[in-house]
Amino acid sequence: MKKPARRFAKLTREEERVIMGKGTEAPFSGEYNSHFADGIYSCRRCGSPLYRSKDKFRSDCGWPSFDDELPGAVRRSTDADGTRTEITCASCGGHLGHVFTGERITAKNTRHCVNSLSLKFIPAAKVRSETIVLGGGCFWCTEAVFSMLPGVLSAEPGYAGGTAPNPSYGQVCEGKTGHAEVVRVGFFPKNLPLEKLLLLFFKTHDPTSLNRQGSDSGTQYRSAVYYTSEKQGKAVRAFIKKLQADYAQPIVTEVKKLDAFYPAEEYHKHYFRRNPSQAYCMMVIAPKLKKAKEIIASERGKTGQDV
Repeated sequence: MKKPARRFAKLTREEERVIMGKGTEAPFSGEYNSHFADGIYSCRRCGSPLYRSKDKFRSDCGWPSFDDELPGAVRRSTDADGTRTEITCASCGGHLGHVFTGERITAKNTRHCVNSLSLKFIPAAKVRSETIVLGGGCFWCTEAVFSMLPGVLSAEPGYAGGTAPNPSYGQVCEGKTGHAEVVRVGFFPKNLPLEKLLLLFFKTHDPTSLNRQGSDSGTQYRSAVYYTSEKQGKAVRAFIKKLQADYAQPIVTEVKKLDAFYPAEEYHKHYFRRNPSQAYCMMVIAPKLKKAKEIIASERGKTGQDV
């Protein structure tokens, strides 16, 4: 089957020099150098979301600076000079600039030094995103998977599907509040269609296992999808009905409209990123991430695009 043609924006000669020729604009000349409005910065060539305005900071280096990127949006490689680390758009390969660490300008100790000509700003009011809440066992695992998926805006661990307001981790673990460990995923449907998002979700946990994922047992570990619109709910149910053919056992995923989402305690956020050498991370989460990357690579091979 012929892969669909990629659509790219028409570039000016100077944009072409920077984005395709790996050039650099003059310092302090870019339109986004001192720009701090609320919104998203996307790739000027292919339109893929790259950075959030909340991750932009004033570095006085002469180019827009960010201390974090959107999940899976930016690719790093050794620059032609053999010293610096070049950053490119993960979707189209367009040159963005370079990334530096160890400068201690922000708490994340990272600076993405990006050419304004490589970016296109989208005001917050025009950002088209959706939210869905997913439960696939331990939320450390689910968050880690969706924190590296291109097209994701945010992945936040928390609790949903229960009755008690503002539950604590301890209360949820006791199984008395009825909540499931979940992750609230914000995503760009234009870049990451719901069907692709659901594919990765269902293929990285066992939806036929009732109240259990591996050695994690209890109602808080149930498979669940909490949708945020009726259109989304209809699409989820249709997807599961189609997916059932891939399983010998019934899919037991709970599908309900989201009632309330309660963010998890701070120490649960980015758990894998902060504790990669912890035994649970190495034995449980790392294999899930490997599988997720294999699925993404497989889907990219089929369509020529990211999952």
